[in-house]
Amino acid sequence: MRDSLDDQLDALDADLVAMTTAVRFSLARASAALLEGDIEAGELVISGDTVIDAARESCEADAFSLLATQQPVASDLRRVVAGIRIAGDLERIGDLAVHVAKLARMRAPEPAVPETARVMVAQMASVAEGMLESVAIVLGTHDLDAAVALLTQDDELDGLYRSTFRRLLSDQWPHGVETAVDIALLARYYERTGDHAVSIARRIVYQVTGEVPLG
Repeated sequence: MRDSLDDQLDALDADLVAMTTAVRFSLARASAALLEGDIEAGELVISGDTVIDAARESCEADAFSLLATQQPVASDLRRVVAGIRIAGDLERIGDLAVHVAKLARMRAPEPAVPETARVMVAQMASVAEGMLESVAIVLGTHDLDAAVALLTQDDELDGLYRSTFRRLLSDQWPHGVETAVDIALLARYYERTGDHAVSIARRIVYQVTGEVPLG
């Protein structure tokens, strides 16, 4: 009975790691569409969103089945409930990647990000993708130190987000209102990705310790 429960819990974790990897690749492709004009990559993100949606549904179905058949308690129950919510966070990150890809497609063949703003947006994309890589590690290892580190890893992303808005509101912004709105939306998509990554890390800490981390 215990072996069966452990196997099902490990399978759920493995599915969440695979889903994280898929979401990270989706965001990377969306960023390539945005910054490199790789519209084909963007189309893969948009069409592939159904796969990520299906992965969430599969994780949830497995978790609910586990609840019904194994009736886990204590840390095992927290692990299952956390898995359901983590799958939801990952699906929402996938949706954010789709938003990035659709903005790139909407502005094609013109670049969605002007040359003078590329570094700023590319930095946000890089940090967000790095956070997702950390999420996969945390989900695969349940390493509390790595989870706690991820809780503060988005400070850099938040700083870039604030810096982006200061630049958009500056009198020196040369690209007009429409482009400013695009960049503001992109900054929000990447910043929200970081928020979801932090949410996942907090759920892992709670899952392992039974305590909600502060901050």
